[in-house]
Amino acid sequence: MGAEIAEQPAILATLLAEAAAISEVADAVRARAPRFVLLAARGTSDHAALYAKYLVETRLGLPAGLASPSTMTLYGSRPDLRDVLFLGVSQSGASPDLVDSLTVAGECGATTVAVTNDPGSALASAAEFSVDVRAGAEKAVAATKTYTAELLALYLLLGGSAADAAALPDAAAATLAREDAVPVAAARYRFAERLVTTGRGFGYPTAREAALKLMETSYLSAQAFSTADLLHGPLAMIDSGVPVIAVATPDAGGEAVAPVVERLRGSGADVLVVGADPSGELPVVRDGVPPALAPVLDILPLQRLARQIALDRGENPDRPRGLSKVTHTR
Repeated sequence: MGAEIAEQPAILATLLAEAAAISEVADAVRARAPRFVLLAARGTSDHAALYAKYLVETRLGLPAGLASPSTMTLYGSRPDLRDVLFLGVSQSGASPDLVDSLTVAGECGATTVAVTNDPGSALASAAEFSVDVRAGAEKAVAATKTYTAELLALYLLLGGSAADAAALPDAAAATLAREDAVPVAAARYRFAERLVTTGRGFGYPTAREAALKLMETSYLSAQAFSTADLLHGPLAMIDSGVPVIAVATPDAGGEAVAPVVERLRGSGADVLVVGADPSGELPVVRDGVPPALAPVLDILPLQRLARQIALDRGENPDRPRGLSKVTHTR
């Protein structure tokens, strides 16, 4: 896991160098003029799909939603998907429910695109168009490099340009170079049993992915909430014994997080903020990177945090108990 976290700046640079292939898919999809976008994914890729939902709605001005594969695979639904772009996002491209739902979507009139780390996978073969995220083989069960590669690939597919993202690899390398903050932060959670992560807008997918990494590597009971939803009930469970990790993006979402952080700290909660400032508790370097790409950077120190907490607890973050690299669901 540690080695794969360190590979990410180089992988992002490789993906940018091959961005023309993604641009061809983007042009073909744009020519279809879809009126709605549906995204199907599981696990870590589901958080990449949530990021894509924000991209579609804020950058393309189209409505977007997260599909429920079970409606097609278990309940036999056959919706009218004409003028719909259906994106299947999966590192392995092997989960049967994603393959089947994308296949059904195509039969129901959708334009289908697979975003995957395996261009020879069943998902890629089932799709009309395919995007290779070019992350290389990932051996650790907990996905790291494939997640950030998916985020960048989706950015390039959904209206972003390689020129806009040119500073991303260097910013990722600079963020990962700030290693000193991670052990200090990890010590705060070595004996924690519960934890809450939160973010707003583009910070919300990062909060969800961070919670998953903490659960699967450190066996922490971590719950992720939109900062807006946190105020609608879950706030009541937070006290000095339930720490909070808040993701503060450099945009309106981060501005919305700030007053909630102050409120939590005022009530005595232990709050760690990611990305608010390069000198912050878990710093993120964002020089020259558009705010819409902040999630690619914000997750990096949180990946390292999850790994460090697992090591501090005597666990093996590369081989979490009961999990395998590819999960087959129907």
